[in-house]
Amino acid sequence: MRRLIIRPGAIGDLIVSLPALECLACGYLEVWTATPNVPLIRFADRVRAIPSTGLDRLAVTEAPPGLMEQLRSFDGIVSWYGANRPEFRELMDSLGLPVTFFPALPPAGAGMHATDFYLRQVRSLTACDSDGIPRIACRAVREEFAVIHPFSGSARKNWPLARFRFVGRALGGAMPVFWCAGPEDPPLADAVQIADLYELACWLARARVYVGNDSGITHLAAAVGTPVLALFGPTDPAVWAPRGAHVQVVRWG
Repeated sequence: MRRLIIRPGAIGDLIVSLPALECLACGYLEVWTATPNVPLIRFADRVRAIPSTGLDRLAVTEAPPGLMEQLRSFDGIVSWYGANRPEFRELMDSLGLPVTFFPALPPAGAGMHATDFYLRQVRSLTACDSDGIPRIACRAVREEFAVIHPFSGSARKNWPLARFRFVGRALGGAMPVFWCAGPEDPPLADAVQIADLYELACWLARARVYVGNDSGITHLAAAVGTPVLALFGPTDPAVWAPRGAHVQVVRWG
């Protein structure tokens, strides 16, 4: 079987859905995802950035050359892309493509962790034995340093920077402390910036401990097995917290 998975979303959205995506493995598996997330998907036969396929232009302008032939080459397509775009869904249906659409986010009051929500979706398509813990394999040896990432995709989810600095000073008495920031984060002096997310993941895998907000980088640190202290403010950790015995969640606010 040839299967295509279309999984848009930010870093954390992808990571919490990794167990579900892995359950869809088959004879040939291809994944189309957000450009930054491409390096994080290690289990597929091929991974492509959605903009490089032209899919984002479908139902907006004329289909890019070759796109329809590519889509028709798959025996099954599982898509979290276009679930809220009726015109996109109608076009895919009218073309007779074998697409199963799933909602991209758990509904309010779903009463389950996001990872379990995605697993329940795919179990309608395939038998799946998963412990529901997202994992990204990295060859790394644990070292004696800490990483702090004081940002997230939303300022309202950020614990005050002054408090992170207090934690950094406390950790600094026991080991070196590195601050981490992404390209879209506010400026932070001397912060480590690693553009390739898999390279960043493998650097985080070397850390003795990681401290951060509810963010994609916090999910990334948890997925490589680093001991994580995740600080949650307005978002619900029962739905969005990183998973694993090495993760500790603290609520603030």
